[in-house]
Amino acid sequence: MTTGDGSGRATALDDRPAIDPPAWFVEQANVADPAVYDQFEREWPDCWQRAADLLEWHDPPADVLRGADGPPFEWFPEGRLNASYNCIDRHLPERKNQLALIWEGHVGESRSYTYRELYREVNAVAAALRAQGVEADDVVTIYLPMVPELPVVMLACVRLGVIHNVVFAGFSANALAERLERTGSSLLVTCDGYYRRGSAVAQKNKADNARLAVDHDIDVVVLDRLGRDVHLGEGYHDYDRLREAYDGETVEPVPRDATDTLFRIYTSGTTGEPKAVDHTTGGYLSHVAWTSHAVLDVKPEDTYWCSADIGWITGHSYIVYGPLALGTTTMLYNGTPDHPEKDRLWDIVEEYAVDVFYTAPTAVRAFMKWGTEHPESHDLSSLRLLGTVGEPIDEPAWQWYREHIGGGECPIVDTWWQTETGAILLSTLPGVDAMKPGAAGKPLPGVEMSVVDPVGESVGAGTAGELVVTSPWPGMPQSLRTGEGWGEAADRGEEWRYAPEDGAIVDSDGYLTLLGRIDDAINVAGRRFSTMELESAIAGVEGVVEAAVVGADHATTGTAVYAYVSPTSNCAEAALRERIERAVESAIGSVAVPETVVFTPELPKTRSGKVMRRLLTAVANGDELGDISALRNPEILGELRSATPE
Repeated sequence: MTTGDGSGRATALDDRPAIDPPAWFVEQANVADPAVYDQFEREWPDCWQRAADLLEWHDPPADVLRGADGPPFEWFPEGRLNASYNCIDRHLPERKNQLALIWEGHVGESRSYTYRELYREVNAVAAALRAQGVEADDVVTIYLPMVPELPVVMLACVRLGVIHNVVFAGFSANALAERLERTGSSLLVTCDGYYRRGSAVAQKNKADNARLAVDHDIDVVVLDRLGRDVHLGEGYHDYDRLREAYDGETVEPVPRDATDTLFRIYTSGTTGEPKAVDHTTGGYLSHVAWTSHAVLDVKPEDTYWCSADIGWITGHSYIVYGPLALGTTTMLYNGTPDHPEKDRLWDIVEEYAVDVFYTAPTAVRAFMKWGTEHPESHDLSSLRLLGTVGEPIDEPAWQWYREHIGGGECPIVDTWWQTETGAILLSTLPGVDAMKPGAAGKPLPGVEMSVVDPVGESVGAGTAGELVVTSPWPGMPQSLRTGEGWGEAADRGEEWRYAPEDGAIVDSDGYLTLLGRIDDAINVAGRRFSTMELESAIAGVEGVVEAAVVGADHATTGTAVYAYVSPTSNCAEAALRERIERAVESAIGSVAVPETVVFTPELPKTRSGKVMRRLLTAVANGDELGDISALRNPEILGELRSATPE
């Protein structure tokens, strides 16, 4: 983050017009009373009972929160429930024939499940897993692409009280082996392969190599996706045969304590060592249900689509658990936005009359680059709400998204949260708050945040600092709940706080703008600059679709700014480079002007849409690239190498 006072950026935020939600949206919003902020503040922590009330409990909690002053935090103590029951069984009386899942796969493939059909599938798979010897508190690792069997296996696991550990299907055999070893999983569920951009990916080969690299025995259940009669040797089981053998069986959902672990997930490891995050059953499920209801405005009658991969936390929270807990229809898509054509997503939105669409800012910037003709060729009038997740969205992308996807009418929720937080903590409430393009919004009701300086003191409006969460929240992970991961504040004897390691700046209305990871700061000649601030200045230049900046070694300044920029088509690069340099100098200062601007048709991104700055840093410095298995477009690295000056 910058060490300056940030007043220029704060002034720019304050000068942006606040855009009120349209009256038609407020009239139908799940949460539309502005008093909700005061009510949650007055009644904290009892205000979170509203989230718990969205669920059905086997044994009701005795309290909302025990230990509010410091860990261990017990959210909904003595409460017992089952997540599978809450996502399926309890909806059967009212909506057994309503669609629960819609799946669009490889071109021409589609499947759907009513709540009754999903109930039958989950019970059969739960019975099959139980027959393989797994029981409560065991860990089952799932290594599947975006196919319906992925959420089915997740829900079957939690029905048994088994902890699931989903590994993103694009990860390498080494990444899978590491996670199998760490969790001690004795059972792996995978597939023979799957299609991506029309080509088959040999998933079982990666799983086989990972299994051989692990020191303990692992049984493997293999789903046939390619229809090529893959040989299954000792220790391997056919998914469909197991499922058919137990078709029609009923497995009673195992009640779990609210503080029991629901699932484990690892951070991506794209910037460092992957970290295990365990989320609880009661607190997490309450939090994702509440935020799906209040922020994403999800209703049972909706067709709701989050375009993330279930291999990431976004897919866990806002494809599976949040939407299904509310009894809506949730969509899964196993494909890419530009295959077979660049209007693929809008074709799906039109076909299924999607109501709520939640995607990544990197995807929005790709849509911008491809042109307005693709969304304009489809009827997107069913859309009621748009959302973004994964990284901050710059103002030009925000405006384009609202105008060309939302018809100039749909509210946009720019949500901030992490794998560690489990669910959204920072956003606007679309039925209550005005929107400020480029600013995420205010902390949600019941959540307290602050922006602090290096010694932990709160800073005022217009000053960049580090974002900290100063009150516990229901979706917090086990490490924070128990006090094992509450950071430096404990060592300094201060009040409890969680430091997510993101920079932020707050404006005079209390709206927070995220400035990127504090460890993404670039130190040039003794001054630190946020990558987000630099990238926002560049992204605002006419002709720029998206940009990423990294630091490269420099003999004079120690570090120089290298900007990798994806321009619009037919853009004169020399003139664009000059505009970029002027924009950065005007917004931040001459010392931050990029040493090098590299133009590229696209940036290296994970399949969840995040720019892999680690790889750009390696390219800029001529270093080894390391593991690129999470990269969706590895072919771009060669182009970047040749375009980057030595």
